[in-house]
Amino acid sequence: MNKKITYFLTILFLGTVLFSEVFAGGAKRNGTAGAQELLIPSSASGLALNGANISSITGLDAVFYNPAGFGGSQTSTEAMFSHLNYIADISMSFAAVGVSFSELGSLAFSLRTLNFGDIPITTVENPYGTGSMYSPSYVTLGLTYANSVTDRIRVGFNLKLVSEKIVRTSATGFALDAGIQYQGLAGLDGLSFGITLKNLGPQMKFDGPDLIRSAAEIEAKRGNNYYMIDAASFELPSQLELGLSYAYNIGEQYKMVVASTFQNNNFANDEYKLGGEFVYDDMLFLRGGYSYMGEVKDNEYQQFFGVTAGVGVKVNIGLEMIFDYAYRAAKFSESNHLIGVKFNF
Repeated sequence: MNKKITYFLTILFLGTVLFSEVFAGGAKRNGTAGAQELLIPSSASGLALNGANISSITGLDAVFYNPAGFGGSQTSTEAMFSHLNYIADISMSFAAVGVSFSELGSLAFSLRTLNFGDIPITTVENPYGTGSMYSPSYVTLGLTYANSVTDRIRVGFNLKLVSEKIVRTSATGFALDAGIQYQGLAGLDGLSFGITLKNLGPQMKFDGPDLIRSAAEIEAKRGNNYYMIDAASFELPSQLELGLSYAYNIGEQYKMVVASTFQNNNFANDEYKLGGEFVYDDMLFLRGGYSYMGEVKDNEYQQFFGVTAGVGVKVNIGLEMIFDYAYRAAKFSESNHLIGVKFNF
């Protein structure tokens, strides 16, 4: 059995490395992907570690970072709510509920929305506004399935419906995440390995009546005719991540976790992430993280976010409640603040 697992992980690792060449990032493809809301984190505990813990994250927090971790949930039912103050007065709200069916696996539903606030409508004739307002509608619906293949291997999948709408112009698409976690790597307790592929799917394209134009606007001499602007298609922000983490118990009340992840993107340069967590009595969690993006010395604007930090507190009042907070520094905008609460039944 151990040999089969070793062969399986070897083939999987080689396959993901080869697959990474298909959507490899780098300078030639920087900034070419759309649907960037898929990259906004929804888990405070994960963000505090800068996403470095894809190999060990569990529960509903894993839905965003590695769906395989949802298969490691220790409760029959979970609920999670989070709110993020993002950039440029944009905020993100996230809600998810998950249920474990024992040997049949675990199933979760999630909803993510962006709030842009009210934006003034401007035209060529009214550059300071027409007096009307609009607000884009960006919604992502998710369905997650995860299960433990063995006592050491977990697998998980996310299927996401992505909807973007600006007044009467919209785009709809589907994205798939797939992940694996392997616990006790090389027979060493506490050492975990994880792989995740995120946001794989067909290109999206905007369409709608607001793309209709009058030919008279371009001085065409053919009467009151109309034409439709053919918007360009755009790719999803696909990612491949490989992660390692090690958890070490210090006595009966203390635990240290160190995690690292390599992230390959189809829209930006590669990123290297590090994170650490200190746990006291499974009640208090102190976290921190850092990421480094290679090949950015010629363009400092590529690495937009900086260090991360956070704290979590678990209380039991008949049901288990976990409060998490995460902070992420940003270079050219206000810093991010993510607050989350989870309920375990």
